[in-house]
Amino acid sequence: MTTRRDFIKMASSAGLVVSMPSFTFSQLKHSTSNDPKGSSMIWANLLHLGTNMWEDHPYVKWAGVPETVYKDDFECKTCQEAIVWALRCYRPFLVFDQFVWDSVLQNMANAGMNMVVIDLGDAVKYESHPEIAVKNAWSREKLRMKLDKIRKLGLEPIPKLNFATSHDAWLGEYARMVSTKKYYEVCQDLISEVIDIFDTPRFFHLGMDEETPQHQISYNYAVIRQQDLWWDDLYFYIDEVEKRGVRAWIWSDYGWHHPELFFKKMPKSVLQSNWYYGAGFDVNKLNETVKTYVKFYDDLEMHGYDQVPTGSNWSVDTNMEDTVEYCKMNIDPSRLQGFMTAPWLPTLSTCMEKHLEAIAQIGHAKKRFYR
Repeated sequence: MTTRRDFIKMASSAGLVVSMPSFTFSQLKHSTSNDPKGSSMIWANLLHLGTNMWEDHPYVKWAGVPETVYKDDFECKTCQEAIVWALRCYRPFLVFDQFVWDSVLQNMANAGMNMVVIDLGDAVKYESHPEIAVKNAWSREKLRMKLDKIRKLGLEPIPKLNFATSHDAWLGEYARMVSTKKYYEVCQDLISEVIDIFDTPRFFHLGMDEETPQHQISYNYAVIRQQDLWWDDLYFYIDEVEKRGVRAWIWSDYGWHHPELFFKKMPKSVLQSNWYYGAGFDVNKLNETVKTYVKFYDDLEMHGYDQVPTGSNWSVDTNMEDTVEYCKMNIDPSRLQGFMTAPWLPTLSTCMEKHLEAIAQIGHAKKRFYR
């Protein structure tokens, strides 16, 4: 029997993947209570439950931030310091503030947003692999309860597990078993369990960004998949998601570095989030590297991929509005599925102001979009 994964591989080698329609494996867009006039556009925010993305990072040493203290023993003085402390080095405990979580979600609902993408990582006590959970991780039951509350706010919860080797510290010991039989078993178990916990969500964000030598230059243990192995593993994740009736969603930056291969082998069924957090969108005024980031929105459109463009207040406060304006002008409405803001902030009180600013910015951009 030919599996979905085998079919994609055969189609890729024959140059046929780009012709596979997105609706073959995806569900139709649907309205939520926060959509104006029944619009099906996604207005999403990336929110962190898990924070273990990096194995190690020199920022921690540069900032002089303690590496081994528990959250209760450390007072972040600035949001930037909290980012360094929480996201740039592995923490064996949950980095989380419930009040911030609740406030962010309520503000999202108030702003008319309709989706929250939850970065789970090792912040859940998975039944299949409880060994990867950090201290104070949420139980399955607690997560389900929180998902119910999210839905009552008119927000659609979407799971995210980043399987890029640059951001998979959350996998614990399995991050050092990449592409082995045991690794595939664990990933299969986790994807299946998360889909069950989320009651078969519309999408599953697989991450897959920044898997380059540059992004792991400080790691004690670096793993970079290349060529067919990167694609084989991506197809494995996609197959595990799609066989459960869920649409795969990834970051698109692999295409910045390998555009020809990307457009030859990337299935149309996979929802794309190109991302750019800068201030300029005039490609004639950008350097070649930055131009690639912005132009990739146009490249994805030219090749017929569905997109959820992603902006942020990481660098500048005008990016989200500029992202919406640019993509509204350059992406066909049939393929523009919506927008997401990714502030890349830990869910901590020190970063509350930046969280709320990110929501306000995408809320303002949304109002302008419908004018």
